[in-house]
Amino acid sequence: MQRHFTLKVLPGLAVAMAVWAAGGTPAVAQAPLTIDSAHITINGTSNIHPYTASTSTLRVTRAQVAAAAEGDTWAAVLKTGYVDGFEVTIPAATLTSPREGLDKNMHKALQVTEHPDIVFRLVRLEPGSGTAMRGIGRLTIAGVEREVALDLTAERRGQTLCIEGRVQLLMTDFGIKPPTAMLGMLKTDPKVTVTFETVLSVPTT
Repeated sequence: MQRHFTLKVLPGLAVAMAVWAAGGTPAVAQAPLTIDSAHITINGTSNIHPYTASTSTLRVTRAQVAAAAEGDTWAAVLKTGYVDGFEVTIPAATLTSPREGLDKNMHKALQVTEHPDIVFRLVRLEPGSGTAMRGIGRLTIAGVEREVALDLTAERRGQTLCIEGRVQLLMTDFGIKPPTAMLGMLKTDPKVTVTFETVLSVPTT
């Protein structure tokens, strides 16, 4: 995995921490969110060899958590039903592959000029066993939006929360023609597996 970096959400995109007051009426308080690290990988296959593409560029464009007053924010996040909204954006052009020539074909297939962002908007979390969860959301790729279900695990590491997940997708579900290369000799399978790891933290001061 490549070296992690720190990305701070702009003040206007701060996390809205909805603190539940007596009677269930939420009072909103603001707290900055830090993405300590993020890494997203796409793995696929072709009739000649497997391929991979990845990025460490991720923007949180919306995050809203309902937590108990003076309570533990991460404990609330780990309880399904406490996440009111979560949306992340990935600049499609930042996806790169170690294989020469793949990036150009991949970016063309993703229509990065017309649709520069890949967006995932969480709709709800469903409970699983232990720290496992299932995230149901709306994923937009190349301008086409579809509902997807992500298998997620969450682990607390001190003041941070590490979220890992994976989902299998069909390019054709998003109107994407599987890329070809070598004058059509190389043909990619429409099925890809997306894996990701994101470490989030809320500063204590």
